[in-house]
Amino acid sequence: MKIREIIDALEKFAPLPLQEEYDNSGLQVGLTETEVSGALLCLDVTGDAVREAVRTGCNLIVSHHPLLFHPLSSVTDRTETERCVIEAIKNDITIYSAHTNLDKTRGGVNFVIASKLGLKNVRWIGGCGENYGAGLMGELDADMREDDFAEYVKQVFALVQMRHNAFNDRKIRKVAVCGGSGAFLIPDAYRNGADAFITGEIGYHRFYGYDDRMLLMEIGHYESEQFTLELLESLIESVSSDAPVRTVRIDTNLVKYY
Repeated sequence: MKIREIIDALEKFAPLPLQEEYDNSGLQVGLTETEVSGALLCLDVTGDAVREAVRTGCNLIVSHHPLLFHPLSSVTDRTETERCVIEAIKNDITIYSAHTNLDKTRGGVNFVIASKLGLKNVRWIGGCGENYGAGLMGELDADMREDDFAEYVKQVFALVQMRHNAFNDRKIRKVAVCGGSGAFLIPDAYRNGADAFITGEIGYHRFYGYDDRMLLMEIGHYESEQFTLELLESLIESVSSDAPVRTVRIDTNLVKYY
């Protein structure tokens, strides 16, 4: 199977026109008409990830976050991004990214998050078409106390820590989710009647004013999107039974906890 065939399958599921204007999803580095020797999946392309691809014989890296967000004015060894480009080209590795298009498509990143939480009756909460939108809301099987729900979320996402606004003795049943930086959807989640909103990044001031309205939970950007790799793996394996698909073994989370 050629690399192009895997890319076609990814783009059929998550068309590139769905991506946000600021984004740069799609082919990042390399050629697409070569045969796939193996695909390495990661959230972020780092030097360690490229070296792992070389070491394991993978000539395709599929990431969630694009390696190239902005045009390069040079390709040297000065920055991590430039070094990754050089190493990928030297080792005939193609890099492809599916970012906000994968976030916004039906069955994409947020649907996986909702599934992990066991949410039912899932529906879009922002910027909706029938098959695309921003953020989801669903319902738990039964009401949960805030502290019990917080513990449940920590377990599902294997969290070291999370940030949240004040508990207010509310019951949690309707839950809104958005992987990554989803704070822009807080008003939409509230208007849709969410008892809790979970996302990767919120920021200090956006917590203000919701203590008596909705539980806000900031669980970490990487942590919120970790299950994206399972989605990418299933998409690739659905069209390729021969090429090995592996999830990166090294930790590519850019944020560390002390």
